Amino acid sequence: MANLYREFDAQAQIDAQYNPAIKLVDPSAPGKYYAAQSAQARNQLRCLLDVPYGPTRTETLDIFPADTPNAPVFVYLHGGYWRALSSKDFSCIALGLQPLGITTVVVNYALCPRVTLDEITRQVRAAVAWTLRNIAKHGGDPARVALGGHSAGAHLTAMCLQTPWEEDYGLPRAPLAAAVLVSGIYDISPLRYSYLQPMIQLDEGVIRRNSPLFSVRACHIPIWVNWGDEETPEFARQASSFYAAWQEAGNQGELSALPDADHYRGIHGFENSRSSLCQWLASRLGA
Repeated sequence: MANLYREFDAQAQIDAQYNPAIKLVDPSAPGKYYAAQSAQARNQLRCLLDVPYGPTRTETLDIFPADTPNAPVFVYLHGGYWRALSSKDFSCIALGLQPLGITTVVVNYALCPRVTLDEITRQVRAAVAWTLRNIAKHGGDPARVALGGHSAGAHLTAMCLQTPWEEDYGLPRAPLAAAVLVSGIYDISPLRYSYLQPMIQLDEGVIRRNSPLFSVRACHIPIWVNWGDEETPEFARQASSFYAAWQEAGNQGELSALPDADHYRGIHGFENSRSSLCQWLASRLGA
């Protein structure tokens, strides 16, 4: 009998690699942490919430402006395996960036199974295009916009890097200053055989169109691909495989594991201005 994916011949094996909540004593703990930190961010920082970037009710974004004018910008795409969470769970991303003079934009998008992965990709691309065109009205510098995300958000970041910005949006071919991809999945085919399939409903067409590992294009945007050093081997392999494809296309980037981080703690660095995540963005954005 053929394996489902690579060396895995049973759903339980794939779930063990791709369900990071399996090993948690309290699977709800990361969500509670994000929500509490994000509530603190909205209370502590100046913010403009639920700004529409598209025609549907879910197509909104939250802006956390820097105190200085013409500030560099970081656009964040949240995780949740495309079927959970919202922008409000990740206001905390601004906590470490705002003190560095970086404006943070946290994107909301519709979720599976209400919409398809193709539609989610369309929405986040539209959010990036909206930011590039409109962030100057909110004190941001459209020439210094970085993009990033975690888990499903890292996948969506990679999909944005494949976007024909010039043809589809009338923007420069590579309009972003940098991108950071944390704990992403770049070949989504194993998830068809996972616990997620009833919600994300993958088929061959969706997988082909939305696996950025297999469609990397030449792009001069510098990226940092990383994952938590306590994550499963598949998350490390996914990151390494995407980075290898990125290099093979002649692109610039960095690849490394985040120390002392599981799948959920990997983005805690965004809350600390001195962290490697915040400092990497600041150096690429000239903050």
